[in-house]
Amino acid sequence: MTAVGEMILMKGNEAIAEAAVRAGCRFFAGYPITPQNEIPEYMSRRLWEVGGVFIQAESEVSAINMLYGASGAGARCMTSSSSPGISLKQEGISYIAGAELPAVIVNMTRGGPGLGGIQPSQSDYFQATKGGGHGDYRLIVLTPATIQEMVDLTQLAFDLADKYRNPVMILGDAVLGQAMEPVEFRNKPVEEIPPKPWATTGWDGSRPRNIINSLYLQPEELEKHNLKLQAKYKEIEKNEKRWDTVNLRDAEVALVSFGTTARICRSAMEKARAEGIKAGIIRPITAWPFPDQPFEDALKLGIKKFLVVEMNYGQMLEDVKLAVNGRGEVAFYGRAGGMMPTPAAILDELRKLVGRGNR
Repeated sequence: MTAVGEMILMKGNEAIAEAAVRAGCRFFAGYPITPQNEIPEYMSRRLWEVGGVFIQAESEVSAINMLYGASGAGARCMTSSSSPGISLKQEGISYIAGAELPAVIVNMTRGGPGLGGIQPSQSDYFQATKGGGHGDYRLIVLTPATIQEMVDLTQLAFDLADKYRNPVMILGDAVLGQAMEPVEFRNKPVEEIPPKPWATTGWDGSRPRNIINSLYLQPEELEKHNLKLQAKYKEIEKNEKRWDTVNLRDAEVALVSFGTTARICRSAMEKARAEGIKAGIIRPITAWPFPDQPFEDALKLGIKKFLVVEMNYGQMLEDVKLAVNGRGEVAFYGRAGGMMPTPAAILDELRKLVGRGNR
């Protein structure tokens, strides 16, 4: 592979896989589903080269539970899937979160509900950020918008998973998975994983036994465990909110979007500014914890109009409304089922929102 600092043209799915290997991932279990198949295909070859383990499981359910075991034994591990496959993993994700195990889960989202189609979508936002499985748990959710961010956020995902002993999801889509862009691998390959004294790596009597578990039959014990988890989630909310903004300082309206759609919004913003509409962009990078600070900053700058654009029918919209909290107007434009918003359509919505009318 390339040396550190060298640029290489890569497909998004393969870039995530290589970034995972360089981050120290040595175990991958998955099951084929379009449009993420290049990830397991790449890992099946690459992990062998670094002494890792690749398993094509018999199902998505098996794959996520294999991660439970690998992570419990101290390995940096990852699985990937797309929408319906992530739905099948939800029980295992809840177990992993409940057992406080670090793991990275990639969702290259496709259209739904049901089997849907293989075209891009952002309709899994609720599933990722509100907890698709049972119980009070949270995933850290990262939303890259470029192939370079897929590389950088994959490294970050493994670091955050270990830091908080919590599963991290990379929420992409079919466009990002299939697109090709030049990327730079900025980090040297990880030779050693940070110590994990809690892992079940064998017992020789020199320390207390380590137990990996999410079963608490006594309600007092289970509530105590839940309170411990909630304290951890508050710490994550305090420290790990990430976002990007563009042209807010003089803006009269802010576009709010994530992932691929944020790139389309940037084109719409440039077209809007060309005709005198001062538009800016707020782009959440962490879908959870959701970044409320840029909305506070925008309101202080006098921005009172926000246009949320998503490839769904209004999921992140709810978090934006909570962040704005009635202090501004929040409008929405969405497409779904594999249909993508165009810069022209977004520009029309901006004109309506600022009272300029269609042209």
